[in-house]
Amino acid sequence: MTRVLVVGGAGYIGSVCTALLRARGIEAIVFDDLSSGHLAAVTGPLVLGDIRDRDALRAALNEGRFDAVMHFAALIQVGESVLRPLDYFDVNVGGTLNLLQAMADAGVRCLVFSSTCAIYGDPQRLPLDEGHPIRPVSPYGETKAMVERILDACRARGQLRAISLRYFNAAGATSDGLLGESHPDESHLIPLALAAALGRRPPLSVLGTDYDTRDGSAIRDYIHVVDLAEAHLLALDRLLAGAPGRAYNVGTGTGHTVREVLSSVERVLGRPVPHSDGPRRPGDAPILVADSRLARLGLGWAPRHSDLDEIIRTAARWATEPRY
Repeated sequence: MTRVLVVGGAGYIGSVCTALLRARGIEAIVFDDLSSGHLAAVTGPLVLGDIRDRDALRAALNEGRFDAVMHFAALIQVGESVLRPLDYFDVNVGGTLNLLQAMADAGVRCLVFSSTCAIYGDPQRLPLDEGHPIRPVSPYGETKAMVERILDACRARGQLRAISLRYFNAAGATSDGLLGESHPDESHLIPLALAAALGRRPPLSVLGTDYDTRDGSAIRDYIHVVDLAEAHLLALDRLLAGAPGRAYNVGTGTGHTVREVLSSVERVLGRPVPHSDGPRRPGDAPILVADSRLARLGLGWAPRHSDLDEIIRTAARWATEPRY
């Protein structure tokens, strides 16, 4: 049986991937410090540990006889990374170096890495393809770009087979309502809009209404978290079959404005989203939409659940009755 260590598997995307791995008959063990993840989100065994602790990683990998690692553990708040860059480099880059060294020591050579479209920075062309210049504008984006460069160097020397998946805007929850998005300091639009509509937080602020878009608000590419998890399993299959790996965008290729998201929430819940118009947030691009043709060709992947109303229906079910 294939065995995978899921580092950061108590978090939003990691927990969904872990559940999907186990549903496919793959033995998945979670390694997480629960600093931002949730014990209730963990499917199967948990090894409690910090990615900055190389000895803990080495022990987990040596004891498990793993075939591969999926790596989700990271600090992820763009704005916070500007205020706390050292913390972000410590966890996201330093922690990944610890993981890679522990993998090398244990003889584990396959890695699926959680990357981000934030590595591209301000778009020079749209949709964003993998050949777009890498020019991150935040410490968060820079940490992910640095890890990708490290993986490229290891791959070029035959030391590692690695696939980096550059996420766009993950959203939604599993159809059974068991796993969903729950961050201590939520900053993502869909859960914030749902919470505002349900009266659980103050009215939402639409950050920027004067962009050169169809309604003046920013456009983003929203991908259902289950579709994103499917991409990870396909990436794992490719690596285990011997592919050296590369980076792939994972998005739908369709963008939705902030106002369109609010309209979808209203359709799904049958109630409006209280909101006000606010100024642009520094560093926000007007439009971020993926060109994911390489993932379709190289992984055989295609989004199946990423209609906006479907994403929001699953997210709304979770927001109404969250488990954690």
